[in-house]
Amino acid sequence: MTQEIIFAGFGGQGILSMGKFLAYAGMDANLNVSWLPSYGPEMRGGTANCSVILSLDPIGSPIVTNPNTVVIMNRPSLDKFEKQMVEGGLLIMDSDLVTRDCDREDLEVIKIPAQREAEKLGSKKIANMILLGALVKKTGVVSMEELLAALKAHGKEKFYEANKAALEKGAEYVI
Repeated sequence: MTQEIIFAGFGGQGILSMGKFLAYAGMDANLNVSWLPSYGPEMRGGTANCSVILSLDPIGSPIVTNPNTVVIMNRPSLDKFEKQMVEGGLLIMDSDLVTRDCDREDLEVIKIPAQREAEKLGSKKIANMILLGALVKKTGVVSMEELLAALKAHGKEKFYEANKAALEKGAEYVI
């Protein structure tokens, strides 16, 4: 079992945080883990992405060229990463911010209105966690319990309950 995942969007959307918490959960689950952030020089508002690899086997390189899963929070990221995905891959996107449909028919696509759902929960800042909750529920790469434990151990305590609610909301979008 190896999952190669790319999280992508604008700086300030919590793109790197999504990957970081998933990587921590993977480490806590005794998986081999790689987390590689990438962002433009402008930081907040510029493009940002990170690659996460979770595997039972040793990881030879942190570079993800053909991801199994991509989590998208803006259209430029869809334009960039959709073509790179493996056949049959999983694409999770914030349908409130991505202004076009996926062009590929060989991908499984989960569209979540993450901005609206996050606003209902009290803050648009947790939209990223809604998407992460869907990813964990769909792939089972780590359990929700392992992710919540990582969030509690490595996140800020004052945001734990809001993030937990967001993860659970995202999981509801997965059948």
